[in-house]
Amino acid sequence: MKDMSSQASKKGDTKGSAGRLVHVSGKNRFNNELLAYYLKREMGIQYNVSDSPFKFDTKHVKGFDKAALILIECPDKDFDSFMSEFERHNSAITNHHFVALFNVDQGHGIEEKAVSKGIKGIFYKEDPLEHFQKGIGAIFGGELWVSREVLTKYVMGKTTKNTSPNHDKAVLTSREKEILAMISMGAKNEEIAEKLCISHNTVKTHIYNIFKKIDVPNRLQAALWAAKNL
Repeated sequence: MKDMSSQASKKGDTKGSAGRLVHVSGKNRFNNELLAYYLKREMGIQYNVSDSPFKFDTKHVKGFDKAALILIECPDKDFDSFMSEFERHNSAITNHHFVALFNVDQGHGIEEKAVSKGIKGIFYKEDPLEHFQKGIGAIFGGELWVSREVLTKYVMGKTTKNTSPNHDKAVLTSREKEILAMISMGAKNEEIAEKLCISHNTVKTHIYNIFKKIDVPNRLQAALWAAKNL
């Protein structure tokens, strides 16, 4: 996975994950049970395992009152059909819970479409288990867990937009898109200024204008807005 830890939870802080629920779903139940058990042991999470990402229950979890992470095994074939089914359940799922894909093959180009549908994380087949710890901690912390390359391509590569009045108000300049991409990757103002060779005050001005245009109060909401609207 390229540059993953540099754009999300750099320290891999998983303290806020203890007691949270992860619902692991996919065709290989035995492997998914092992993954879930590993996460429970290392992170203190609670878990469910099932064959379907669209049928899960949090009622049995004592004291459970926070958003769960639905960790879905990416299908080897017919990803478009899977995403069509996901879209039918999308609002019911992503309005209340986090969603991430695992066992994803690199090079198939599915990441951008997944992010556009509200999926918050991508874990590849070759990722070590430690990446799951860091990524899940980042997602529960409200961050996106996708590679720098994927996120930059997604945010910067969309040249056409919805032309409805609500989107007309949020037309961003190329510089603002670039800064929004870096914000989504977890970059601080100082890092943005250094990377773009501009002053700290200029960065603050750009961020103020971005937040005003897209009507968000903070960096997390800006990243989520970018994932859903660009």
